[in-house]
Amino acid sequence: MPDIRWPHRSREFSVARMKLTLDNPETVAAPFGDRFAHVARLDLDGGALLMLAGQVAVDDEGKVFAPGDAAGQAERIFEIIGGLLAAHGATFADVLHIRTFMTDFGDLTAYGAVRRRLFGGAGTPPPASTTVQVSGLFLEGAVLEVEVTAAAPAASGAAPGR
Repeated sequence: MPDIRWPHRSREFSVARMKLTLDNPETVAAPFGDRFAHVARLDLDGGALLMLAGQVAVDDEGKVFAPGDAAGQAERIFEIIGGLLAAHGATFADVLHIRTFMTDFGDLTAYGAVRRRLFGGAGTPPPASTTVQVSGLFLEGAVLEVEVTAAAPAASGAAPGR
């Protein structure tokens, strides 16, 4: 398999009235190993669908943040997710679905406290959600990985993420 590296570039594809952009916004550190896009953006008439890759709690150098600490990792993960959403004109209010992978359901209370602070306030129902326990994640010390699907406003002529 060829080694494809593109830490801060977008690639665009067009299918009928849809446009797919794979993006790694400069506002967030490049993905671990430069092997995937942080965001797949599908532009449709009137808006876009954002599918964020699974995020783990890492610092800007790719080292695990708060090893073993679910609450600390949740804070960092949602900080990264917030940056990815903002780069595409979206906020946590635009999140449609959250998929969480955790290594221990005993961490659900700590993780849930962070999520409740960010989602479902002011009478707004929280997004759809899936949470599963896994035997491990790809980085030692990581206890959570979170994927998000969100809606975003239509692109305003500028390249998404820029």
